[in-house]
Amino acid sequence: MERPLPEAAQHWGGVARRGARLVQADDRDQSRERPGPSAPPPAPDRWVRADGHTSEWADPVRRQKVSARPSPGGRASRTQPLPADVAAQVRNAADVATARHREVLVGKMEDAVAAYDRGRYPEAARLAKQVADEVPTVAAVRELAGLSAYRSGRWREAIRHLTAFGAMSDSVTHVPALMDCHRAVGQPRRVADLWAALRHQSPEPEVLAEARIVAAGAQADRGDLLGAIAVLATAGAAKSLRNPADRHVRQWYALGDLYERAGDLPRARELFTRVLRVEPDAYDVADRLEGLGPDRPRRKRRGGPPVPRSLKDAAPGSTGPTASHPASSPPVPEPPPVPEPPHATGTSRNPDEASGLASPPCEAVSAPKIADPLAAS
Repeated sequence: MERPLPEAAQHWGGVARRGARLVQADDRDQSRERPGPSAPPPAPDRWVRADGHTSEWADPVRRQKVSARPSPGGRASRTQPLPADVAAQVRNAADVATARHREVLVGKMEDAVAAYDRGRYPEAARLAKQVADEVPTVAAVRELAGLSAYRSGRWREAIRHLTAFGAMSDSVTHVPALMDCHRAVGQPRRVADLWAALRHQSPEPEVLAEARIVAAGAQADRGDLLGAIAVLATAGAAKSLRNPADRHVRQWYALGDLYERAGDLPRARELFTRVLRVEPDAYDVADRLEGLGPDRPRRKRRGGPPVPRSLKDAAPGSTGPTASHPASSPPVPEPPPVPEPPHATGTSRNPDEASGLASPPCEAVSAPKIADPLAAS
């Protein structure tokens, strides 16, 4: 039912009156479709702290702010910059580059050091090589490039950089790594030359031990296992120590590996057991010991052939095996006493004869033969 228009609508035009009726019709339609009381709202989501605390009122953990200021190389700032002397050497070596490019090289070197410290050796090798190509006269750059390439398995590249580093610094610290690279590319003669030169330079014990392991491994690669064992064993690598250092543990493991390859399993088991006792998680020593099998006690070797029962039960005064005459060598009976020879009356005796030292020539006395019990049986 339509509601009447207000009295003021009499003065409106026809268009206005029709619009008013349409508005009233829309209001009636909306009143019919208006829903009843709605359902209760859903429960709000439970808030959980992102820092891991279970208490709502615990103080938040302060995190170290990381500077987002870009470096000259376009990367975020590093937590550990290069030493001042190394950075200065890089800048001075790049004398033909612009100031900005020098800072880019310093930034790449910092990134290479950070990657090496985190174990990302291929990335460190790539960045260090870029710096070394532009400043090849900086020893620290060649050192990092060589070690990163060595860790990445790039043997020839590592040889080039480590050789250059040794020539620039006169340092023998990385000679074992250089020897290992030559061993990897199949140059045993070069390994032997480096080992011979290092032994005459009195390096640190750790450096000498590492080089000795590499030298022994190079000989083993050529099939000379006994020579490789001699390189380590003659230098005291097989000694058992109460408080061994890391170099001793490494030499024990290397020597145990050589003994196992040579077929001497008891010695290999002994050395691997030492390593396991000192460092249970070192290398794969637990698996190596398990692969060798259980330890079997060694059989005691007898000193000679078995003694016949007749000789064991002999009387104390009989001719049987004694402490001075073992069963393997039959006792020789003592010769009978020699009578004193007659002397002429009125003649003087020889001083030797007077003292009883003179004796006739001894006759050959044949020792009695003991029957072999095995042959008799």
